[in-house]
Amino acid sequence: MTEIIDVYAREILDSRGNPTVEVEVTLSSEIVGRASVPSGASTGEHEMLELRDGDKDRYLGKGVLKAVGNVIDKIRPAVVGMDCLRQRDIDYTMIELDGTENKGALGANAILGVSLACAKAAADALDLPLYRYVGGVSAKDIPVPMMNIINGGQHADNNVDIQEFMIMPAGAENFREGLRMCSEVFHNLKAVLKKKGYNTAVGDEGGFAPNLQSNEEAIEVIMKAIEAARYKAGEDIFIALDSAASSFYEKGQYVLAAESKTMSAAELVAFYGDLTAKYPIISIEDGLAEDDWDGWKIMTDEMSSKIQIVGDDIFVTNKKRLERGISMGVA
Repeated sequence: MTEIIDVYAREILDSRGNPTVEVEVTLSSEIVGRASVPSGASTGEHEMLELRDGDKDRYLGKGVLKAVGNVIDKIRPAVVGMDCLRQRDIDYTMIELDGTENKGALGANAILGVSLACAKAAADALDLPLYRYVGGVSAKDIPVPMMNIINGGQHADNNVDIQEFMIMPAGAENFREGLRMCSEVFHNLKAVLKKKGYNTAVGDEGGFAPNLQSNEEAIEVIMKAIEAARYKAGEDIFIALDSAASSFYEKGQYVLAAESKTMSAAELVAFYGDLTAKYPIISIEDGLAEDDWDGWKIMTDEMSSKIQIVGDDIFVTNKKRLERGISMGVA
């Protein structure tokens, strides 16, 4: 009943209007698992390869027909007949079939699409929600949401360097309450920005994307929005940043255009230290560039006892990079 009898893929458009891969996995019970592959506007240099066609006459080179073809012509013959409940076996079969460290032969978007569709089909076959199938019987807690409410960097066409300014309703009793709190702050932020004469158009990920006088001003208007929503910053709601620092890293220095400053890694860490001392910031993601290991070590040593330090672009779910980070004590 859980044997894979067919795998199909197609090219669809994502929320940005760019092509992505959608995969359907059909089981012997006629259950169909369907999944589409996400894609980021800001991606690390060391991330797994998202296979694009490169044909400039079609979707500006962003088509995914090669990845779709790999699903149908190469992955399908390898996984048809396998039990979709054996997720690890399916994933390792595709990894071995690809044979590269960055999944560049088949494309990470082809492999991930099949893996996700298999998981969804398996969950449906067992009549379980996907989170319970993946997380087990104890999967019941939803993490505190981190809502991106001001966009900068590669997520917006503005002068703000830091890519994401987020709020975290850590004081909420449950996810529903936290989501409501974030929504109320978001709408109050629009009013705060309008009052200051700023544009309230939104950026790539749905947060506001005004031109501001500095990166710090983004935090200041968020603080005002939290207050306007009748919450206490540092008790009910906290602030988190995703700097995506690789996007403003040039020749070993960090160029903050909004501050009209060029900084070393140590100076940038000091800048973050000043912000966290002044505002209730409890998490910083990608605070240094993806290959600035020494800078990451400085930041970890200086700030890890005070805030959460998150490594995304530096690790990109890569085992070797994770091992190096662990050995160095980074993030």
